[in-house]
Amino acid sequence: MQIKANLIDIKKRKITPSIIEIKNGIINSIIETDEKYETYVLPGFIDSHIHIESSMLIPSEFARLAVLHGTVATVSDPHEIANVLGLKGVEFMLENANQTNFKFYFGASPCVPATPFETNGATLDVKAVTTLLKNPKIKFLSEVMNFPGVINNDKDIMSKIAAAKKLNKPIDGHAPGLMGKDLKTYIAAGISTDHEAFSYEEGLEKLQNGMKILIREGSAAKNFDTLHKLIDQYHENMMFCSDDKHPNDLLKGHINSLVARAVSLGHNVFDVLGMACLNPIEHYNLDVGTLKVGDSADFIEINNLKEFKVIQTFINGTVVAKEGKSLLNSVNVDIVNKFETSLKTPSDFFLPKCEKMEVIQVVDHELITYEKVLSDDDDDVLKIAVINRYHNSAIKGIAHVKGFGLKNGAIASSVAHDSHNIIVVGCSDKDMAKAANLIINAKGGISAVNKDESHLLDLSVAGIMSNKDGFKIAKKYEEIDKFVKNSLGSKLSSPFMTLSFMALLVIPEIKLSDKGLFDGRSFHFIAPCKKP
Repeated sequence: MQIKANLIDIKKRKITPSIIEIKNGIINSIIETDEKYETYVLPGFIDSHIHIESSMLIPSEFARLAVLHGTVATVSDPHEIANVLGLKGVEFMLENANQTNFKFYFGASPCVPATPFETNGATLDVKAVTTLLKNPKIKFLSEVMNFPGVINNDKDIMSKIAAAKKLNKPIDGHAPGLMGKDLKTYIAAGISTDHEAFSYEEGLEKLQNGMKILIREGSAAKNFDTLHKLIDQYHENMMFCSDDKHPNDLLKGHINSLVARAVSLGHNVFDVLGMACLNPIEHYNLDVGTLKVGDSADFIEINNLKEFKVIQTFINGTVVAKEGKSLLNSVNVDIVNKFETSLKTPSDFFLPKCEKMEVIQVVDHELITYEKVLSDDDDDVLKIAVINRYHNSAIKGIAHVKGFGLKNGAIASSVAHDSHNIIVVGCSDKDMAKAANLIINAKGGISAVNKDESHLLDLSVAGIMSNKDGFKIAKKYEEIDKFVKNSLGSKLSSPFMTLSFMALLVIPEIKLSDKGLFDGRSFHFIAPCKKP
């Protein structure tokens, strides 16, 4: 097979008309010519940090959508399914990923559960993490979310870090807002990346102290506008990532969109492509081709250096996407899950009224929240609850939230980072019970209800993913998302993604677990009513 196009050599920072010959999945030769070509070829794009589960698709279906945008590989943290099913869940991801022509690289998750202040489905102890790290398919230690544990030299987390160091595998970070002395302690432990920086100053300090910064642009957290200003000086130590991307957003674009945005803002095209195509390979030691003779033929053909519209995507020398059509096939899988709770009644969501409430203040496009103390006459304050899905017990996690903007009805999800209990927010206890029960009956999913309508996207794989056609799931998700915005009144850009992070205790300031309202700064539970 031959491809004739303008070849972009990122390292040599030059573009030359070339004929690329592919044989047995390998680039056999590259011959420079004097011909003029309209299209360009370059190494494929890599998402340097993503939870595949957050796409609500199993890996093989994720790949079918991602290749449309020139993505050939992902650096994937499977801690979502690990929190539900432990090693069995990670093995499911590895097995399914191995059945499609896409380059998935998984890590060993050190924070399962993320904290001891919530109920999850499984634990990955030091022995389990070490076992995973010894697997050649596991390329790195996934994000170390327990940064207080690192700073305070916690035995468990430090043992997992030591295991990764011994095997010479990179260690991913997760330290939103961490700066100063504590940041230096965290980095000194061997942690090399961070995708949680949400201010320019934070990103700059982390880079200056030797960390590699991943510019994240997911469905909820969007840090590109803040951090792209660091590219010109620090591009060699930066990458692009999604972290969490819902299926409808994945259908619209992926890393290619960030590349186009960065170039449109005046950043050097070779700098930007280095971040998108080469830096992840070098940092994580990935066997992804870089458009060199002898490399695996993993590359893309695009229309120009402005739009970066993908014409063809090649992985292992095979065309996996062409002119907007995915050529990867779906894969049949056996359902794995853990879902034990029973149906709920409106009375289960009762919470006594109080004059001053502790309220979770939502921030659109961010994972951080703020603590607010408000009176009960604020019309934007709604009730929020987290239901333990692993055991049938009374609902203890009930509090108040501001910023969802619902005018009627309720929304619920069993995608609730990181333990993936059921999380629900609504305008009445009746609506909350109705939305939660749709998910309980389906043993996983997202739902939205009002007085007249009910919508459900069932997620039967671990209660967080679908095994159905990814394109159909993206369409169904889009329909529910529009219903929440148009009929229920939410003004959030991604209501379900935002909802899913209201239970992530390691992101400050306050969040909610199945055990109660939690202060992520002091790592203590707090009462939903403010004491006088």
